[in-house]
Amino acid sequence: MKIFKFIVFILFGLMFINSGLNKLFHYLPTPELSEELTRVNQAFDTIAWLLPLVGIVEVIGGILSIIPRTRPLGLIMLFPIMIGVMCQHIFYAPEGLLFAGAFLVVNLWGIFEHRNKYLSLIN
Repeated sequence: MKIFKFIVFILFGLMFINSGLNKLFHYLPTPELSEELTRVNQAFDTIAWLLPLVGIVEVIGGILSIIPRTRPLGLIMLFPIMIGVMCQHIFYAPEGLLFAGAFLVVNLWGIFEHRNKYLSLIN
């Protein structure tokens, strides 16, 4: 189980590292988007600092979520981004919802496993 968990969080972290680096360096081709999703992405592009900030948080959170000692911090950093990814797929690109949902489950699983470390923040 320990090896399985390590592999899952390596893949989870690498996905966010890749996604964040792509937001910073634009090395992956953009797939064909619907007209509505294109408008949404253009709106995000009008805020010059937003996507680079999200990319940096994704890279840092991805790295932290791979390392077992820093995983709780990485998972909690990536949770709001994961919620945004889910909303994007629910409202604009439902074809990717299953994939995004799987990553949300991994994120929530990790957060649940480290819940005792978060409880000290609110007690």
